[in-house]
Amino acid sequence: MFKKIREFFRVLGELRYLIPLMRYEFPSPDDNASLAHSFEETVTKFGSNDFIYFENEKWTYDQTNEAANVLANKLVDDGVKLEDRVVLFMENRPNYIISILALNKIGAIGVLINTSLTGNPLIHCINSSNSKKCIVGAELASSLEEVLSEVNIKDKSDIYWVKDGSNYECPQWASNLDTLIDASKSNNLSITSKVTAKDTAFYIFTSGTTGVPKAALFPNSKIIAASVNISKGGYRIDSSDCMYNCLPLYHSTGLMLGLCACIQVGAATFIRRKFSASAFWKEAKQFNTTAFVYVGELCRYLSFLEPSEEEINNPISKMVGNGLRPDLWDCFRNRFDVERIVEIYGASEGNALFMNLLNKDETIGMTNAKVGIFKYDVAEDKLVKDNDDKYIEVDDHQPGLLLVEIGPNAIYNGYTDKKASEEKVVSNVMVDGDRWFNTGDLVKTMDVGFSLGRKHYQFVDRVGDTFRWKSENVSTNEVAEILNSFEHVNMANVYGVKVPKSEGRAGMVAFNCNLEEFNWDDFSSFVIDKLPSYAQPIFVRIIEELETTGTFKLKKNDLRDEAYHLDKVKGNQVFIKKPGQSNYVPLERDYYEVIESGEAGF
Repeated sequence: MFKKIREFFRVLGELRYLIPLMRYEFPSPDDNASLAHSFEETVTKFGSNDFIYFENEKWTYDQTNEAANVLANKLVDDGVKLEDRVVLFMENRPNYIISILALNKIGAIGVLINTSLTGNPLIHCINSSNSKKCIVGAELASSLEEVLSEVNIKDKSDIYWVKDGSNYECPQWASNLDTLIDASKSNNLSITSKVTAKDTAFYIFTSGTTGVPKAALFPNSKIIAASVNISKGGYRIDSSDCMYNCLPLYHSTGLMLGLCACIQVGAATFIRRKFSASAFWKEAKQFNTTAFVYVGELCRYLSFLEPSEEEINNPISKMVGNGLRPDLWDCFRNRFDVERIVEIYGASEGNALFMNLLNKDETIGMTNAKVGIFKYDVAEDKLVKDNDDKYIEVDDHQPGLLLVEIGPNAIYNGYTDKKASEEKVVSNVMVDGDRWFNTGDLVKTMDVGFSLGRKHYQFVDRVGDTFRWKSENVSTNEVAEILNSFEHVNMANVYGVKVPKSEGRAGMVAFNCNLEEFNWDDFSSFVIDKLPSYAQPIFVRIIEELETTGTFKLKKNDLRDEAYHLDKVKGNQVFIKKPGQSNYVPLERDYYEVIESGEAGF
């Protein structure tokens, strides 16, 4: 009883944070509201404050602003203007942040490309964006060079090379940005006043698995609204805080939940090229990082580390992110003494943001958008309708497909590809003519105790054709399309399977083929060449016949349940690509037991 009373008064105390957020007005389309505007306002208030910590570098807000202005002036001099698209292909480092800010200052669209992409996916992202220029980090120049003959940015003057230490030399096909800029042009640009809330700031690509990743549209209004809510309602940080950010800045989590949230309030951020579990707590203490932007996979890695002195009395008290499993939640909170965990849910292309603002356990929280959870036939991969041809809402605490009504307070920006955008829309859901965004996710309401009358939700799983692995969403259809192009694969059915002590689902494919003619070395090379690492199937199952639904969609449920389990696959052969290995080999009983024990190292 005492616990419930204490929780009642704790939640009431949250109102002082919630009321300002509830009163927050979404920027109007023509408002002078942008990331650059927010940044310049922060510079005015906190210019001398430290902003970026990176390796051996330290940047104040003033220094970062001056560098961004210098780059922005160079881009303007070279003809870049409002709504022009510029590719940004660089690892996490200060120059990436400077480039983002410079582009936003002139209203150009930053085309943010996954740094792990090579070959066809990289070609697609560059060419489909119709970009005018490219800013490439020295550390990724070799990946760009491999596809240079096939991308639509070819002129040396249109490719800016940004140095990364002293280990690289500028290639002949690019222009060394350091030798081109005029350091004297460091004042704020007047053109920034013309950038508005409705203007697109970024293209952020969904986790493309082949040559067809889709670019989600991020207008300034979405960035500002999200970062204000996340910084002040989620983290509750201010200019005295420092955030640990090791997530890629080309992704919305690292960018919006991390960097942009800091900019809104003048907080500092420690950035890292890539996550290192062994270095995490040492760096957290070194830079006094009070906040942490996470994905669930990082939390899993940290939770499975052997206890250390460095994690004791660590400074992190609040964290915001997504994908933290309910079964890991309490373990992480209790072991590392984290006071506030704010799980966020929202699709890059979507129109709703869920946030655990009341700091309840194991929930994605609440939303101001109008949402519905509808009955979904997973086996048949479709929504269920009633006799009046309307979709059926599920009962409380039951999982169903999450739909978000599209309206003035839940604007759907979608993708650059209009056809792909419309494919995510469901119409005539509750009344004729209504339009809803299909999240493609199963969620359910949950009882969290006293919550000011606000419904709380819990993420259940992805449906249909997507699974999540290594913090990336993977389209099973796209992977299957590529695998089907391999000469001896007749039909591939791709799905995700659970692996003990691993976050998300590992890729698995079932297909029929003539094993006598099948060359596993060739297939292994094909997979590595055609698919990003996170999309490469871990398991392969050779099956005699693939089953389909009445609408000729491949059935996945039984395959998911049977997975790679040797006692369930009914005599079918299972192959595996072990961690750190490049070739597929038969899954033997001894190694199967290693996987089941959670010691395989996935």
